[in-house]
Amino acid sequence: MNKTILVVDDDKEIRELLRLYIEKDGYTVLQAENGLEALKQAASARIDLAVVDIMMPELDGYQLIKGLRAHSNLPIIVVSAKTQNHEKILGLDLGADDYVAKPFDPLEIVARIKAQLRRYDGVAADAERVMLCAGGLSLDVTACTLRFGAGIIPLTATEFNMMKLFMQQPGRVYTKQQIYDAAWQESAIVDDNTVMVAISKLRGKLPGDSAVSIGTVRGLGYRLEVGI
Repeated sequence: MNKTILVVDDDKEIRELLRLYIEKDGYTVLQAENGLEALKQAASARIDLAVVDIMMPELDGYQLIKGLRAHSNLPIIVVSAKTQNHEKILGLDLGADDYVAKPFDPLEIVARIKAQLRRYDGVAADAERVMLCAGGLSLDVTACTLRFGAGIIPLTATEFNMMKLFMQQPGRVYTKQQIYDAAWQESAIVDDNTVMVAISKLRGKLPGDSAVSIGTVRGLGYRLEVGI
């Protein structure tokens, strides 16, 4: 099925440049010049991935990410001139899946779009319904949903992959490299900070009244800890 990519940037030349390269690979492209317009687009059309700038009028990229994450777990790639480490961490912490600095190579953006869509589609590809349970949490591998009681905990594709890894073997310690390989589903040398931010985001989503937490094993990695 044809995928629809939403490109959000207040610079028309950048939007058009990305549109040309993305459409060349067979995707449909929708455009928005600010976060407010982007939210309207996302509410009225099926969006499979969003490429988002940060510095925009009306509603900036950070606010847009929060707005998108409130209703969807679609992949989000930030493309921004804000290149300081704390800016990247903030974007990832709010729910972005990837962060690319301007100026950029449009071919790299297309490659990252493909990687994110492969990862997202891989999460939903399991044809057999599988339920993983731990400490009051239940992960429906087929429906890609994490539940606690009657409520659903929204997860990005990366967060879903991490929870699937942890819940398959609670108590097992996974290295940062193992977590990166499973969550991002690509072979690369792990960026410690990327995994730390992702773990921090995931921890923040786990209910405080559940018996499940993600523990740090110093010098080794992380594990899912299930209390009584």
